Amino acid sequence: MNPKILVIGASGQIGSELTLALREIHGKNSVLASDIKEGNDELMKSGPFIKIDATHKEEIANCIAFHKVTDVYLMAALLSATAEKHPDLAWSLNMQSLSHILELAREKKIKKIFWPSSIAVFGPTTPKKNTPQRTIMEPNTVYGITKLAGERWCEYFFNKFGVDVRSVRYPGIISYKTPPGGGTTDYAIDIFHKAVKNKPYECFLNDDVMLPMMFMKDAINATIKIMGAKKEDIKIRSSYNLAAISFSPKDIAESIKKSIPEFKIRYKPDFRQEIAESWPNSIDDSEARKDWNWNHQYTLEELTIEMIENLK
Repeated sequence: MNPKILVIGASGQIGSELTLALREIHGKNSVLASDIKEGNDELMKSGPFIKIDATHKEEIANCIAFHKVTDVYLMAALLSATAEKHPDLAWSLNMQSLSHILELAREKKIKKIFWPSSIAVFGPTTPKKNTPQRTIMEPNTVYGITKLAGERWCEYFFNKFGVDVRSVRYPGIISYKTPPGGGTTDYAIDIFHKAVKNKPYECFLNDDVMLPMMFMKDAINATIKIMGAKKEDIKIRSSYNLAAISFSPKDIAESIKKSIPEFKIRYKPDFRQEIAESWPNSIDDSEARKDWNWNHQYTLEELTIEMIENLK
């Protein structure tokens, strides 16, 4: 029997592309998109959409009951840089939405949940190179604190109530379909928008800040893969480390210059520099690769070519 899927936060950067991918696999009428605001044209024309406030449990519960939803992908969140400006809103949205979905699953109203965590769960005391799956986690951002708390809730609800919740710690995600969404790694999207318009780019990070990154197609593939895995193969119920490539602003600028030689970049670090410095340089995701056969496809060079071609 095909799942009936609800994507909450479907108008966001990852949610919009994830919804389209899920509709290709399961059919447009089997995937209900929802958000507090409408999404782009491609999303809105691709299948059904309903307005939902992710912090209102009753709205979500009514939607799940009416549409006979089995699987929920909870993508709604306030990201790192925006969360620092609006900490109360970030805590409310990021934590309440997860709490509602976990409770509905405990009440047997949902069969399976995907909830994304982030490399933001790590902090300044975390080992920076090949950050292991289990390590010191002392995040110093509002976003990171909500994601770490969320991981503990997910594992608790699995252990106590058998809730089938699955999660990955996304690195920075790069996409040509949606604009930057308020994250610290979003420089790696904005830089391409400027480059294809032959404009210089002012980077809010130093040139040598190395961060784990991933092309959107790899992130979507990982999400679909973990949700399609057998229940017994998911050994980690907090959140899996996930990795693809790591690079610095200088690396990505040099990669762009191979296609656009006249591209110029200058560096003017702001408060996001401190956030980036608290995160890992590279991630050990061997457990995801072992448990459910995760594997990334895109290198920095391939990502650069695809971003430039599509944005042009």
